[in-house]
Amino acid sequence: MNDSHFSSDSAAGTPANSDQAKPTVVADSFVTLHYRIRLADNDQVIVSTFEDKPATIQLGAGQLAEGLESCLLGMQAGQREIFALTPAQGYGEKNPDLYRPVTKALLMRYAEEGTTFEPGEFVHFPAPDGTQFAGTVVEEREDTYLFDFNHPLSGRPLKFEVQMIGVL
Repeated sequence: MNDSHFSSDSAAGTPANSDQAKPTVVADSFVTLHYRIRLADNDQVIVSTFEDKPATIQLGAGQLAEGLESCLLGMQAGQREIFALTPAQGYGEKNPDLYRPVTKALLMRYAEEGTTFEPGEFVHFPAPDGTQFAGTVVEEREDTYLFDFNHPLSGRPLKFEVQMIGVL
């Protein structure tokens, strides 16, 4: 995935003993990092840890999308990169099969009092079996709402900025 990064910036400082190799991120590493995900077309920040505490994650545990995790492979502590990701490398392409109608009657039965469903709104609601659904309202129809159950970032090119702090 390194061929998709468009800028690189090494952190300042050199280890006291530069003969020792720094740990490198592999498929099951625990890492501590700052990261920022932006929309590539308008630089809107979706999530960022740079203004707060860094994140600690284990690769392969599903804490980041697979495409984002693959960017981290081979990185070392102190390294900073910005990756340009296609939709397929980020959260995937839009799946048209995940556009589904949901009856208004079903929604009203399980929605909290006063809940509204406006186009463009990302909505969480309980299913009859107790699980949770989340989707974006696409349009209101006579007896249904059309929902997009794709990940909200699917189909979007992204910029993924990473500052690797530690690797175990």
